[in-house]
Amino acid sequence: MRIRAATRGSALARWQTNRLVELLSAVHPEVVVEVIVVETTGDLDRTTPLEQMGGSGVFVKEVQTAVLDGRADVAVHSAKDLPALTPEGLILACVPERADPRDVLVGCRWADLPEGANVATGSIRRRAHLAHLRPDLVFSGLRGNIGTRLEKAADFDAIVMAAAALDRLGIRPDVVDRLDPSILLPQVAQGAMAVECRTGDDDVRRLLASVEDAVARRTVDAERSFLAELGAGCDLPIAAHAVLEGDEVHLTGAISSPDGAVLLREARRSTDGPTLGRTLARHLLDERGGAELLESQ
Repeated sequence: MRIRAATRGSALARWQTNRLVELLSAVHPEVVVEVIVVETTGDLDRTTPLEQMGGSGVFVKEVQTAVLDGRADVAVHSAKDLPALTPEGLILACVPERADPRDVLVGCRWADLPEGANVATGSIRRRAHLAHLRPDLVFSGLRGNIGTRLEKAADFDAIVMAAAALDRLGIRPDVVDRLDPSILLPQVAQGAMAVECRTGDDDVRRLLASVEDAVARRTVDAERSFLAELGAGCDLPIAAHAVLEGDEVHLTGAISSPDGAVLLREARRSTDGPTLGRTLARHLLDERGGAELLESQ
């Protein structure tokens, strides 16, 4: 059997696609995977802040289109890049193993950041959460691939990146501080891979199901249901982190104002991850002032 896998061309995207090939080959050695590299809007424009580009979907739409129009059979993504709602005609068929979902500071440890430190990040979520704890911090924009961002680290007191990106590419900067979720709650589905296929492509769907990680799927489903309930068009900083404790999903979710002045955060647990995500989102919206926060932006 031969399948075509669409992916972005970045080093991390290629690593993830190669890892999917390894996982499939271990279970189905007869399967041949052809890799198709697709340029996305986010790849073509590496200077405009992501929130000004529309944020959600700028790294995935063209990859998804390659599957929808028949140029590829599967789309391989960083799960954190996926919009809350899957496009009609596609299904999130597989969530393989998940890496460390935390964020890291590169260049300085959190406890050692000086007063008024200049921290670089392209993420409105990272800025908001760190500013909530440290209003004295100054933030600079940061875009580009992993290598480009690391090259710019010396220009700032610290930069913020995803731990998974460094771990998967085997990059070990001299000073790296993995931030506990109590400091910086991760982006929805950060550290996870996501593989989509066409809705009616049952053979490919069964193939992908054989390399799904059950724990990763349950945590990602809980986090993505939280995001979906808040609304696909929500432009506020949104964060969610789920862990599996026994048979229960423990989910922490947060929404905040862009400047971090207001940060609403709550944690709950349940055996039903998708329902938990929706319930937690409704609690923040209806009982903690989240709806008013959305309307004020």
